[in-house]
Amino acid sequence: MTVTANERLGLAPTDPRPASETRPLVDRTLTNPLFGDQKMKLGLFGVNCSYGLIMSHAPSTYEITWAHTKEIAQRADRIGFDVLVPVARWKGFGGSTNFNGNCFETFTWAAGVAEATERIAVASTSHLPTVHPIVASKMATTIDHISGGRFALNLVMGWVAPEMEMFGSEQREHDERYAFGQDWLDFADRLWSEEGTFAVHSRYFDGELLEAYPKPHQAPRPALLNAGNSASGIEFSARNVDINFASLDTLENIRAYSDKVRAKARDDYRREIQVMTYGLVVCRDTEEEAQRAFQQVVDEGDWGAAGNVIKMATSGASQSFDHAATKMQERFIAGWGGYPVVGTPEQVTEKLGELNEAGMQGMIFGLIDYNEELKYFDENVMPLLKQAGLRH
Repeated sequence: MTVTANERLGLAPTDPRPASETRPLVDRTLTNPLFGDQKMKLGLFGVNCSYGLIMSHAPSTYEITWAHTKEIAQRADRIGFDVLVPVARWKGFGGSTNFNGNCFETFTWAAGVAEATERIAVASTSHLPTVHPIVASKMATTIDHISGGRFALNLVMGWVAPEMEMFGSEQREHDERYAFGQDWLDFADRLWSEEGTFAVHSRYFDGELLEAYPKPHQAPRPALLNAGNSASGIEFSARNVDINFASLDTLENIRAYSDKVRAKARDDYRREIQVMTYGLVVCRDTEEEAQRAFQQVVDEGDWGAAGNVIKMATSGASQSFDHAATKMQERFIAGWGGYPVVGTPEQVTEKLGELNEAGMQGMIFGLIDYNEELKYFDENVMPLLKQAGLRH
């Protein structure tokens, strides 16, 4: 057995710590909007990366500067949105835009956004193979305290092979990535919850005399998200996370999927899970204007970057985008493979209602011009959502 540094150096053990250090402080249903009672939760997706959710040269004032990012976050917070979810990216997808290549790292981004906002939930997105659970859990706890219990962690197994190669390792086989993710999360969860020291000896991790103080602000731990839609992804989500994000094509498939995920969580693990979707929202005064703006995104699309994404998605790197890669390539150009919501304020309200009726409890979305279109959304769509009973 290996002699620990404590034993070798004869170090005095840590005395028992006070409750303020060893337990989360506040029930997260009181602090985190992701556990609130809005019928249709709303969030923004991808506001830390260049071009957001559109692989296109369509005109927009959106840019990756901290001043612009903070303005978007604060506007979404004032409007009453529920969450901001960034994209974890280490390199772009090439093409004429190098889509998402100009980006902010998501833990430090979330810390800054948490300090700049008051009510909205703030997520980090983490490729689990790129950061050790000791480091990630400590960063998550820190941001949770900065935000007063509004933090969420979006767990990604790491699906882009060129990015993994930047870290000097080959991409794991699909199902093994989820086995690693389970080990990773089990480790992090113990750091968030156990009061004393402990050891970890698992398939992927080893550690002795582990401890972490303080614990997260929100109890029992920060909100967890995952966007895996494969069999392994659904299993992981049903077992572990609070919200599963789904990339789906039709309302019928959305209904079947959401029923499946919730039933699996309930039947196999005796727990509840929310299911949400994502996509591009294009809202204008008339349907013709909205369709024209959407089509401009497609017409001015970066098909080089989109082709690169599609090749990765169909090469076994990810199974969450298979339907979009083979049937709906335009959805990568206009919405990162997500569900498009295009039309007038009335039509957007109706379509969000249809998604909710089909089982989606929320939508995180992109906009062609986040900051400017948020103003329009607030003035023209939010009142209709309240009238429809989807928001209050």
